[in-house]
Amino acid sequence: MRYCKKIVVKMKINKTYRSLLDKSINSMLSAIEIYNKPNFSYREETFAILAVNAWELILKAFLLKKYNYKITHLYVMDFVLKQNGEKSARKKPRLNRAQNPMTIGIFETIKKIEEKGINLSSNIKNSIESLVELRDNAIHFHNEKEISKELQELGFACIKNYMNIIKEWEVDIDLSKYNFYLMPLAYVDSKVDVSSITTDEVKKYIDFVKNKVDNTTDDDYTIAISIDIQFNKSNSFDSINFRYAEDGIPVNLSEEDIRNRFPFDTRKLVANAKKRYLDFKQTTLFHDAMRHIKLNEKLCYNRKLDPENIKSMNKPFYSANVWAELDKTFTKKGKTTNI
Repeated sequence: MRYCKKIVVKMKINKTYRSLLDKSINSMLSAIEIYNKPNFSYREETFAILAVNAWELILKAFLLKKYNYKITHLYVMDFVLKQNGEKSARKKPRLNRAQNPMTIGIFETIKKIEEKGINLSSNIKNSIESLVELRDNAIHFHNEKEISKELQELGFACIKNYMNIIKEWEVDIDLSKYNFYLMPLAYVDSKVDVSSITTDEVKKYIDFVKNKVDNTTDDDYTIAISIDIQFNKSNSFDSINFRYAEDGIPVNLSEEDIRNRFPFDTRKLVANAKKRYLDFKQTTLFHDAMRHIKLNEKLCYNRKLDPENIKSMNKPFYSANVWAELDKTFTKKGKTTNI
C-alpha cells in the first residue's frame, strides 16, 4: 500500500503589504489608547495624527495590492531630465532629505485608488479630511476643551468607518482580536463653556466640518456620530427591567429612543433603497425579504399610531441595520472590490 504525503502550499504575502497593514492597525490602536488615557490634554490632536496615519497606511496597502505590489506606485515620481534639460520618458523616485524615496500623501493615494475604478464613499473622504484639518490646525486650538465633544463624534465615526472598510474589502486583519472603543465620557460637554471665548480658528474649523456633515450621503459610512448623554439624579439601577432570554436582555426605551433606533418607515426605506441599489424593484423578491425582516425585533418595530389606544393600528419602522439584510438580495451602487 502506498501512502501519499499531503503537501500544503501557503501563499506568500508581500512583506511591504503586510507591514503596511500591521502598522495601520497598530496606529489606530495607539490613537484609541492615547485618547482613552484619564489625563491627557492633547488627546484629540494626537488621536487625529495617529488615526490619519492609520487610514493612510491601509489605503496604501490597498493601492499596492491593486498594482500587483509594485512599490513605485506609492512613490512620488519625477521625470528624468536629459542633458539639454528636457524631460525624458523615464521617471525616478523623488528623494527626501535622508535620500530615501518620498511616498505620496493620503489624498494622492485616494485619487490613485479611484483612478483604478474604485469609488470611495464621499463620507469616508470627508471624515478623513476633517481629521487631517484637525491635525494640520492643531497648533491654533488653544482652548480645545470647548469642542472636545464634537471632536469625539468625529473619532467615533472614524473608527466605525475604519472597521467597515476592513470588512468590506476583506482585509487580512482579524478585528475580533481588538477592542475599538473610545471612552464615552472622555470629553467635557461643550455646552458648559461660554461660546464667546471660542477662537476664530476653532470657529472656522467647526464651520468646515459642519459643511461636510450637511453633505452626508446615505451609505454605511459617516462623518460624525452624535453623542447625547444626559445626567439625572436618579440612578440606572432603579429603572432596570430584565428577563432571561436566549438572544439578550431587553431594556425599556422611550418613544424618542425608539425613533432613533428605528428611523425608517416603509416609504423612506423604499426611497433610500432606490438610491442604494442598482437593481432595486418592489417585486416579490423585495416583499419576501421584508417579511423576513419584519419577524426580527432588532430590525423592525411596530409602533402604534396612538400609543395610548390598545386597539390602535400599527406602523412598522426599521433599523439602519436593515441594509445588511437587503444587501444580500440587491446589488449596491459603486460597491468596491475585495482587497
